[in-house]
Amino acid sequence: MKSARLGILGGTFDPIHFGHLDAADAASAAMALEEVVLIPAHDQPLRVIEPRASVYQRFAMTVLAVEDRPECHVSDMELVRQGRSYTADTLRALHASGRKGSQLFFILGTDAFAGIAAWQGYPGFLDLAHFVVIARPGMSLEDATRRTPELRDRMSPAPRAPAASDGPTRIFLVHARTRDVSSTMIRERVASGQPIDELVPPAVARHIYKHHLYGAVDGLHGEDERT
Repeated sequence: MKSARLGILGGTFDPIHFGHLDAADAASAAMALEEVVLIPAHDQPLRVIEPRASVYQRFAMTVLAVEDRPECHVSDMELVRQGRSYTADTLRALHASGRKGSQLFFILGTDAFAGIAAWQGYPGFLDLAHFVVIARPGMSLEDATRRTPELRDRMSPAPRAPAASDGPTRIFLVHARTRDVSSTMIRERVASGQPIDELVPPAVARHIYKHHLYGAVDGLHGEDERT
């Protein structure tokens, strides 16, 4: 049976980190989500540089990041789809699988939301799902919404008691504390031999060092990787 309230968290996940998971947790709590699907992108259109890890490694790290979270699972739907990974295409595919817009909650941070007008298919894809905007360090909800004044009429604070609805999709604003982590920060720390234990789940850190991703050498924190 399909979950009535499905959260969707997309990203390059190069690598996935606690900031991503904090956003998923904040959205789940605010919107009473029953399930969250994480969708690694094959080719994110607005990304300036190519991913450093392969699609297989990014998928594996995402799976490892949620292995102890039964409410989460990982989809390869964008990895196996040819071409750019457009949110509009992903949401249409979910509709084709039988989901309704009122069941879908697309999770994104304020930094991404501030630039949403540049996304392929804007603003039409906003009718395909609710959008749940999570406050992120460096970009407040107020700053993000000031950059998207044309969407003001669609915005609402996260409801105290979310209820099922077949009405129009909305943009829900969620005040939350999420850790100040970025994938760029993690890659730089790994390359310079600094620890990343507080930035990613342990299983993700082990995978990075085991497979020498991002310039990692000599196993986890210099230990013999056979141990």
